[in-house]
Amino acid sequence: MKVAIIKDEIFLKHNPGDYHPERPERLEKIYARLEDPEFSQWLKVLSPRPATEEELAWNHDPAYIRSVAATAGQAHVQLDPDTATSPESYQAALNAVGAQFVGLEALFQGSVEAVFALVRPPGHHAEYNRAMGFCLFNNVALAAHYALKRLGCQRVLIVDWDLHHGNGTQWSFYESDQVLYFSTHQFPYYPGTGRVEEIGRGRGLGFTVNVPLSAGCGDGEYATVFHEILIPVAEGFKPEVILISAGFDIYFADPLGGMSVTPIGVAYLTRLIKDLAQRFCQGKILLTLEGGYNLQGLAECVAAVISELAGQSIIPEDRLEELKKVKASLGVINQVKETLRPYWRF
Repeated sequence: MKVAIIKDEIFLKHNPGDYHPERPERLEKIYARLEDPEFSQWLKVLSPRPATEEELAWNHDPAYIRSVAATAGQAHVQLDPDTATSPESYQAALNAVGAQFVGLEALFQGSVEAVFALVRPPGHHAEYNRAMGFCLFNNVALAAHYALKRLGCQRVLIVDWDLHHGNGTQWSFYESDQVLYFSTHQFPYYPGTGRVEEIGRGRGLGFTVNVPLSAGCGDGEYATVFHEILIPVAEGFKPEVILISAGFDIYFADPLGGMSVTPIGVAYLTRLIKDLAQRFCQGKILLTLEGGYNLQGLAECVAAVISELAGQSIIPEDRLEELKKVKASLGVINQVKETLRPYWRF
């Protein structure tokens, strides 16, 4: 499988604070890991472009866009209790969004089958008119808009496996039947959204799928949720492209999370999504970096995902058989199925 990454020095210049968990070292560690010879021989590198204000306005209030633009060149602006900017944050945010569009164009031109946008700042908490949870603009939501508006798609699947619920992405498409938003997340936890009962509104009923999980879930629990919920829903939806909000704060040693997922676990989730993409959308997957704050774990998880996409899996055969077994102890699965049974076949 042909795989590309999107990287750029601009993403290292967003600095919300010296002791902020969402710091440039996150990407530095990933970029360094991917320079290993095992990746350089087959990994394609793409460069981003800045999004335009018109494109940002597909998902954000023009007044809010201007307020973020006004931070350019300023030493430090606090946009919410968790979210701050530095002089080049606005430019980084424009390129983080534009990276989505570059990645989608590469996918639809057929030059690659999977793209990982290794960008900062992250995006899935950013709402229509406010920054939130380290996020300025909603990268993945804007990718979905681009697929619908510029590439002629009618059905876009977003899979959000970040530890935190992607409130901004959910609300962006809460009344849409063209974008199916699927999220696994630690609950109750920041930002407090993502209950099973949040399933969409109007035409969007059934097109928001939330699987709130208790702290401590690991590879087996996540694999079970994907087998029992994501795969049947995706089979009914038949996406034309799959977008992944790839947050690695589900890693077992993440300082901001309470989950127990390993690099092998995220590789297996990637395998399941890759299989869906090959069945329904010619393999087209765009991943975008969200959270993940254990630097070593973050780099190893990204490497595991990219290896899986490229057909160089790190999953041992004995673990593979173990991950295929359904864990019956997850009561939330039955809750999700009962709530969504009017809309999907399980």
